[in-house]
Amino acid sequence: MPTPSLPLTGKVALVAGATRGAGRGIATELGALGATVICTGRSTRPSADGPDLDGTGPSDLGRPETIEDTAELVTAAGGVGVARRCDHSDEAQVATLMEWAWEEYGGFDILINDIWGGESLMEWGKKFWEQDLHRGRQMLERAIWTHILTAHAGLPLLRAGGLVAEITDGDGWYYRGNFFYDLAKTGVMRLAQNWASELKDDPRAITSLSVTPGFLRSEEMLAHFGVTEDTWREAVKQEPDFAESETPHLVGRGIAALAADPTRRRFDGAALASWTLMDEYGLADIDGRKPHWGNWYREQVKPRL
Repeated sequence: MPTPSLPLTGKVALVAGATRGAGRGIATELGALGATVICTGRSTRPSADGPDLDGTGPSDLGRPETIEDTAELVTAAGGVGVARRCDHSDEAQVATLMEWAWEEYGGFDILINDIWGGESLMEWGKKFWEQDLHRGRQMLERAIWTHILTAHAGLPLLRAGGLVAEITDGDGWYYRGNFFYDLAKTGVMRLAQNWASELKDDPRAITSLSVTPGFLRSEEMLAHFGVTEDTWREAVKQEPDFAESETPHLVGRGIAALAADPTRRRFDGAALASWTLMDEYGLADIDGRKPHWGNWYREQVKPRL
């Protein structure tokens, strides 16, 4: 059971895309402040009948992380973790998830949209007209349409004073170097602005915003560099900018602080960043560091472009 003194005790959060990366970090840190967190995604532990025979097992991404793992981390952190399998590109599955959330909890207080799954679809170094349209469309369906389906069914279930956060890459409207990737990430930022506009006169006073992590030390990024969280600094030899990377817990702590902030409406419609929230709430990453990707990009990366 959550500790009664924690600020999010009694609050219910739905983290769509909680299997790994930022979603897992956000779910865990919401739990650390006492929330009950519904962790959704496609990757689950296989059932006794074997993987995929009953819709359980890993997704097509082939990663080992599962929503059950995340739910256990939430509970260990001090909250209540609940794993619910859902393919957020399937309207019927999303509807079933929301019906269950209503019956079980009477709605929720926090909605986090962090569905992605586009890593294998990106084609860096190619102009728009050189890229595969099928891969591009699939990326947009996974990265934007899933968020629309989830918000369409989930926004009516948000309680008074609720928070909806769209997780993206970047807090500005600059071009991200790839046509479909840019549409996916700026599109998610635009969704947050649209929700804010749609909810402006809603008596529930719901806050809608987007949040980006910095250079994220996700499970996939660590695997890409062939390092672990304990040895991540070795990857700086391959990628110098990795020196300013952050764990998924930093953006998670920022969003948890937002969720516990009674004055968060001042951020309605904004595009925020993990480092912005770090400064705003006096946070640090789980290793005690305070990585500020915004400053690093401006001082180290931009001069090289």
